[in-house]
Amino acid sequence: MIGYENTLSGEHHVALVKGDITPEEPVMLRVHSECLTGDAFSSKRCDCGEQLNAAMHKIQKEGKGVLLYMRQEGRGIGLINKIRAYHLQDQGMDTVEANEALGFDADLRDYGIGAQILKDLGVGKIRLMTNNPRKINGLRGHGLKVVERISIQMNHNERNEHYLKTKKSKLGHMLRFKEEEK
Repeated sequence: MIGYENTLSGEHHVALVKGDITPEEPVMLRVHSECLTGDAFSSKRCDCGEQLNAAMHKIQKEGKGVLLYMRQEGRGIGLINKIRAYHLQDQGMDTVEANEALGFDADLRDYGIGAQILKDLGVGKIRLMTNNPRKINGLRGHGLKVVERISIQMNHNERNEHYLKTKKSKLGHMLRFKEEEK
């Protein structure tokens, strides 16, 4: 575990690194944005905790890789605003509408800090575990080469299905649902 501090915001991020990393060899990578409710409390409103665990298992099985844990709770709006957004979602808004009703963009995450951390670790080529095209473009835009996208879609449940479908329809996430396969 290697800790990093954003000198502008004071936020702390960590990189969990397994094995030897070289710029020439593609590295299995998960850039995971903090989700206290999903990661620590196993919330069923999202798939974050499941994605985090799946990514760590994939890296373990691979024998090397990086899990970059970014302090960007609630797609960048912070924990307290995320709780406020949950209350709006309970009143019928989707996740994007709730963020926007609070005066935020749908997604405020910045992948530039993550790219700097990855470069510091010696990462050059990436096999990225994500469903988010913005994350791919964000890392590429900072000079990292994404050579493969590895889907990390978890099974949806009755509590997160609308959330995941909103991420697909409004944020462009690359997700598939059973009814689409018919």
